[in-house]
Order: sequence, then C-alpha cells, then structure tokens
Amino acid sequence: MKVLLIAGTGAMGKHLTQILVSKGVNVVVTSRTKKKPQKGVKYIQGNAKDLAFLKPLLEIKWDTIVDFMVYKTEEFRSIIDLLLSATKQYIFLSSARVYSNSNTPLKENSQLLIDSTDDATYIATDEYALAKARQEYALIDAASDNWTIIRPYITYSEDRIQLGVLEKEDWLYRALKGRSIIFTKDIASKISTLTYGLDVACGIKAIIGDKESLTKIFHITNNQSMKWQNILDIYISIIEKNTGYKAKIFYTSLDQFLEITPYSKYQIYYDRLYNRKFDNSAIALKVDVNSFRDTEEQLKLCLNKFIKEPNFLSINWKREALKDRLCKEYTPLREIKGYRQKVKYLVYRY
Repeated sequence: MKVLLIAGTGAMGKHLTQILVSKGVNVVVTSRTKKKPQKGVKYIQGNAKDLAFLKPLLEIKWDTIVDFMVYKTEEFRSIIDLLLSATKQYIFLSSARVYSNSNTPLKENSQLLIDSTDDATYIATDEYALAKARQEYALIDAASDNWTIIRPYITYSEDRIQLGVLEKEDWLYRALKGRSIIFTKDIASKISTLTYGLDVACGIKAIIGDKESLTKIFHITNNQSMKWQNILDIYISIIEKNTGYKAKIFYTSLDQFLEITPYSKYQIYYDRLYNRKFDNSAIALKVDVNSFRDTEEQLKLCLNKFIKEPNFLSINWKREALKDRLCKEYTPLREIKGYRQKVKYLVYRY
C-alpha cells in the first residue's frame, strides 16, 4: 500500500506516519522544511500549494492520500479534481470547528456554523471554520465519491500544548519565565474536548483503505471533556512540580484579552466560547475510542516532557509587551534577542 501524507508532520501526522510504517505501509510525507531521514518514510521538501511541486506527486497513483493542508476555499476548489483523481481514497482533514453551538453532544450531522450564523460580516470572510465547511461541501458536490472527511478538534502533543486559543508560546513561555499567564474567565468557564495526536492518528489509520468509509464524515475526539479552568489547573500543578513555584494567572476581560491575542476573534466567539462535547458513536465503529488516553494524565505527561526539553517557536515581542503592560510586569532585555526586537518591546511596553 502506498500512502501520501500532504503536510503530514504535525501533531497528528507524525504519529500517523509511525503507525503506518509499523504496518509495512509505504509512506511519503511532504513538508515545507527539511526532515531527517527516517526508516520506512520518504520525506519530500516543498510547498504543496505550489502546483509545480504538487502535480508530479499526484501523477503517481496512491492508494490513499491524507491531506493535512490548510487551504483558502478557492485554492482547494482549483485542485480538488486533481487530488481526487490521484488516489483510491482521499482523506480530507477538516475541523470540528465547523459545528454550530450545541447544548447536546455533537454528531456528524449536527448543524454547521456556516448554515446557522446570521453574522453577515463573518460569512463574508473565509475564516478557518467557514473555509473548512465550504471545502467539505465542494467535496460532497464533486463528481468523484472516493473521499472521506475527518473533523478533529483540539489536538495536543508533546510540542503543542494549548490553553483556550493560546499556543504554548503565548502562555507557557511566560509561566516558565515567572511572568503571569494572561487568560479570561469567559473562556475558562467553557467545556472543551482535547485529544492526543496519537489517538486521532489511530482513528485515521482505522479508515485508511476502508471502503465503507468513503463519502462518510467522522469526528475523532476523546470521550472526556472538561472546563478550560480545570485544564489550566492541571498545567499549573505540573509547572509547580517542575519549577518549585506556582504560576501566576492574570484574568482579564474578554475585550482586553482580544487586544493582546494574535488569534482571530471569530475563533473565540464562534468556538472557544462554546461548550464542546462530542458523540463519538460513528468513529467508534472503526476504532476503540475508549482506549484513547486519559486527558488529564496525558496532558501531564506531555507538559512534563516539554518542560524538561523546552523548544519554543518564535516569541511575539509586541504581544509580550502588551501583556506585561497589562499586568505591570517586565521582561529583562537580555531575554530578547536582537536590537530591533528589544526596541519593539520597549515601544509597546511603555
């Protein structure tokens, strides 16, 4: 079996690669950055949005293509036929953010946000949740019926640990430097569902090559849900265990939080301010969801591992300055690399 993972180096893709290789599958993974050689895997460096790079790959007939790419809607529509014609099964990674708010656990046929919102300004955008829904509809309307849609929700790993809408660079970096985590009780009070990347990968593996999964939609999520405040409490306990001090929390209003976060306000208003629970009965027919990792225990393991071997991506010093200004804290200039970044920090801090 030959499987192509497009942009398959993230929290789900890395685990899926390992699972497939262990089963003797011939795996090819595209990546924008150079990857170290790995037994049983062929990494091809390039931008999958560049047709000059993508077309030669799609001239090969694949048993399954798993597509982790994030497209703009028109980009996806322009290559959908190319993708579908290159494989027996095309697996499209959508998102559970496509769902509307719901007072009951979400099912695959639950109402979608794009079909329910009356926010004309929002609908006029191609924001992530809307784009994914439009791309799902494009697949459903396509002439081919060799597709499967996956809707993962918040997926974490040893190097991706989220708090609400915040990535680790936005909250964990501050905590480990002894500065306050900026959060809002508007999100802290909401229920969410986090799933370990390996568990999602197991769900995807279960439908690869499964003819019954064609033209079907599945969300792959944990059965456990908890409030963001409880998740934050778990993080604080692990930080204290590793550092010997209790991380400080600065709760701010939602308006102030929006000012200091680099993420879309729509992601907050139309997802993180919703309670998110899921009915997993559909994917449970393909994989044992009861075997998925316990959220609290696995989050502890991931955070423990990261703290012992920290590896942060670039820090946004403008945002850090705004956070420090809000809670009257200060970042030592020696911590900030580069003259321009130091100046940027000082300008926005004062």
